[in-house]
Amino acid sequence: MGKILRCRDVGVNCDTEIRGQNEQEILQKAAEHAKTCHTGVQLTPQLQAKLKTLITDDSGRCCS
Repeated sequence: MGKILRCRDVGVNCDTEIRGQNEQEILQKAAEHAKTCHTGVQLTPQLQAKLKTLITDDSGRCCS
């Protein structure tokens, strides 16, 4: 089962859902997404720690 991180769960007005096989892949994709879509946001160690708490198992459902 994969993992998922939703921008909205971080408190950002963004519908992006980042999926990956593990935490490291999610964090890498989140850094790329932040750089291209959220100007001025940097993945600091503090933000990475917060993101790790928000990564959940991806049930494959489209809606919660």
